[in-house]
Amino acid sequence: MTTATTGTPTTRGSVGTPHTRVEGRDKVTGAARYAGEIPFAGLAHGWLVLSTVARGRVRAIETAPVLAMPGVLTVLHHENAPRVDSDFVGMLGSRPDPSLALFQNDRVPHLGWPVALVVAETPEQAREAAEALVVHYEQEPHDVAFFAGHPDAYPVEGHTPGVAEKGDLTAELAASAVVVDAEYTTPEEHHNPMEPHAAAARWDGGRLEVVDSNQGTTWVAGELAKLFSLDPDSVRVRSEHIGGGFGSKGVRAHQVGAVMAATVLQRPVRVVMTRRQMFTLAGYRSPTTQRLRLGADADGRLRALEHSCLNLTSTVHEFVEPGAAPARVMYDADAHHTANRVVRLDVPTPTWMRAPGEAPGSFALEAALDELAEKCGIDPIELRVRNEPERGPLSGLPFSSRNLLACFREGARRFGWPDRDPRPGLRRDGRWLLGTGTAAASFPSGAGPSTAALTAEPDGTFTVRIAASDIGTGARTALTLIAADALDVAPERVRVRIGDSDFGPAMIAGGSMGTRSWAWAVQIAVGELRERLALGSSVPPEGITVRSDTSAAIGALARKERHSFGAQFAEVAVDVTTGEVRVRRMLGVFAAGRVVNPLTARSQFVGGMIWGISMALHEEAVRDGATGGHVGADLAGYHVATHADVPLIEADWIDDPDPDDPVGIKGVGEIGIVGAAAAIANAVWHATGVRHRNLPIRPDRVLSAADGATHA
Repeated sequence: MTTATTGTPTTRGSVGTPHTRVEGRDKVTGAARYAGEIPFAGLAHGWLVLSTVARGRVRAIETAPVLAMPGVLTVLHHENAPRVDSDFVGMLGSRPDPSLALFQNDRVPHLGWPVALVVAETPEQAREAAEALVVHYEQEPHDVAFFAGHPDAYPVEGHTPGVAEKGDLTAELAASAVVVDAEYTTPEEHHNPMEPHAAAARWDGGRLEVVDSNQGTTWVAGELAKLFSLDPDSVRVRSEHIGGGFGSKGVRAHQVGAVMAATVLQRPVRVVMTRRQMFTLAGYRSPTTQRLRLGADADGRLRALEHSCLNLTSTVHEFVEPGAAPARVMYDADAHHTANRVVRLDVPTPTWMRAPGEAPGSFALEAALDELAEKCGIDPIELRVRNEPERGPLSGLPFSSRNLLACFREGARRFGWPDRDPRPGLRRDGRWLLGTGTAAASFPSGAGPSTAALTAEPDGTFTVRIAASDIGTGARTALTLIAADALDVAPERVRVRIGDSDFGPAMIAGGSMGTRSWAWAVQIAVGELRERLALGSSVPPEGITVRSDTSAAIGALARKERHSFGAQFAEVAVDVTTGEVRVRRMLGVFAAGRVVNPLTARSQFVGGMIWGISMALHEEAVRDGATGGHVGADLAGYHVATHADVPLIEADWIDDPDPDDPVGIKGVGEIGIVGAAAAIANAVWHATGVRHRNLPIRPDRVLSAADGATHA
């Protein structure tokens, strides 16, 4: 036996200093294996067949010719697939999307609905057979038309109330000296992570094992256990390395199909989505139409604030994109009305996408604030200063911390904002009109229950086991630094193992809550281990292991409004001849809790801001009303910002530790995109004198507004 030693926790250590990713070498050398490339003996390959009609029924499937093709093992469809149970409430507090209940009936609710799974010895054989499968449909009329004022829209309760209001809106608008009444739209957007969705399933000694790319192994294991009516202990999900997710990598059709096929064939089966299938099966950000009505006194102080957001959802599952949520936190008014509404259409179900609600909602809200500042003749930052609330505008709760104005002060100083001439359309650089804009950012800061196991090894090292997911954020490295500091040892003495549901329940990587939730569990585990070691326990060959659970500890978080905040600044150049908009520079200053690893945190902020460029100028999935499907459902037809579109981007932060978090973390994964599109749109107005309320700000939209009229 040996003795593991830890010293008294130090105030200075690894947390807060830059560290490269602990798995970085494995990733750049190819040693890190992703879900779609891990080998299994006897592996078969499944290929999903998707409907070619937007609404109707499957009348017949001609399986015989396909079953006779080389290598084909089976064709699963609604007449022969295993039965599943989708009548349950899952980990996230809602019933699962019925699209997970593969092949349970003949209904087709949207184009691209899974109607069959062809399984063969090789992926090439599976694909050839899937493309040869003939499916006959009974087609019905479909409706995919999304527009403002849709008569079938209704408010919906999501993770936030559908409607939240106080005060007499009509009276306060009538009493206002200045009123902004405008409609803003954002398009359908898609996640498109670099790594496609992939899962392999096999039965091993009576246990179902799934090797997957997901944002929460606990989540996926629990949903699969319920779907297939299995003992939760008999399901193991592993997801060690993930090549991006952004909200899309939850429980999807490919995992369910792989489990079905592995059960039928009693051999491992892998199912990988194609890029085109991901546009249908992996979720997306719903388009929104948003109406803002702001009423203010002549000095810019708000009397009335109305923010109504409409998004679409499928006919089989209700999903809300809560675009009105930012208004409930950012600004107060005597009359404050917000509503999130949905309309059911014959489309796939949307899902969470980086900063759900806040990303599209902040565009409309922060653009409307800029319009109000112009009408009042007040600097946009000063307008926000005058409307800074002391407590949550609707909740009435105190803020755990709210350093938004500090972000604006620092950002304005660094960006050169005080030298800005507020009049639009005056600055030129050759053929380019130049303008600058700003916007505020916020995102909730929460935590979910998590467990962690910590082992003191006999060689003096420590092993952390936690079902965390590192979807590219650097969470594995951050947890290493947090554990090292808590143990008062060098990071090299700590090994963090993640991505395995056998490690116990843990929060998903989502909502900017992952690292915070997992760090809390690690901190508690370290405290318990230190107590054991302080009692003089020697370390046996198998080590000393303690397990933590944060379920009781995080309850106090609900007593305050907890958000990260930030200030976005952008400078753009607009070519009025071609309509081209170029972002020249961006600066984001954030108050997002204690920063664990500046290297990866800055990457998160900058990555979000780059996505804001995409959102403002490029991204737009176009749906064909005749077919119900997408035009250009691939990375050639779906435009995102590339190297040539990304200028000088700087991201920094101010000291802002959460006083109620054991590490001080708030979360940095999503706030970088919030407000970025609004800052760019506001800069385009400053350059041209024309408001663009529809995203993206395409060249044709700039040209159509070249006469100086507001583009609506």
